[in-house]
Amino acid sequence: MRIARFSIDGNVAFGAVEGEKQDELVLDIIKGIPFAEHELSGTKVPLSKVRLLPPVLPSKVVAFGRNYAEHTRELGHEVPEAPFAFLKPSTSVVGTGDDIHYPPFSRELHHEGELAIVIGRMCREVPRERVRDVIFGYTCANDVTARDVQRREKQWARAKGFDTACPLGPWVETDLDLARANDLTLQLTVNGEQRQLGRTSEMIHPIEDLVVTISEAMTLLPGDVILTGTPAGVGPLNVGDEVAVTIEGIGTLTNKVVKRG
Repeated sequence: MRIARFSIDGNVAFGAVEGEKQDELVLDIIKGIPFAEHELSGTKVPLSKVRLLPPVLPSKVVAFGRNYAEHTRELGHEVPEAPFAFLKPSTSVVGTGDDIHYPPFSRELHHEGELAIVIGRMCREVPRERVRDVIFGYTCANDVTARDVQRREKQWARAKGFDTACPLGPWVETDLDLARANDLTLQLTVNGEQRQLGRTSEMIHPIEDLVVTISEAMTLLPGDVILTGTPAGVGPLNVGDEVAVTIEGIGTLTNKVVKRG
């Protein structure tokens, strides 16, 4: 099931996305929230009549860096032996169709298309064999990065945590099992030109390792997001660019880069 979060006539709700053709998609409004008991209302609205919002409002976004060997090498780093995590604040999250604001303190903004894991229940110290039980679903992400700031400051808080640095969407796909999620095609384009193309099977540390690693350190809450790393091909974004992340079996996340202010 594809679960979207949207606004219509000033109201915010969740809905199940139905249909296959983009211009014929409809939302069956959900009674309740998808992380607890809920049911479909049977009230349907065309997707074209609503504004899609970030599919979740995470308390935190945990991102894993250098999880694809070729990407690690293209930036001149060594492949890490253990998963390498950092945090992006909830205020960095935007949805599909929202603008990415080019931060005024950077001159080198980069795209990083990624598979995102959405947590479905409160959990801590998750054993490997229980990982599938705590995952609600998957969505597309763009770990937008001020690369010059990242190099200059070493700490990544500003480089990867500025407002609009974490587009998520367009919805959460809940029907992917772990085996398939660990082997999906991921593509990123800028103005229709392919920049990144890889498979999640190329991850150094698969989904299970990432959930186990971070849950050893902190409690994960429903709606929290884990970014799994980006394949090779990261590169510059400029004001006016349209960047799209497409993941097999999930959908396409699209955002435009604008000047802040």
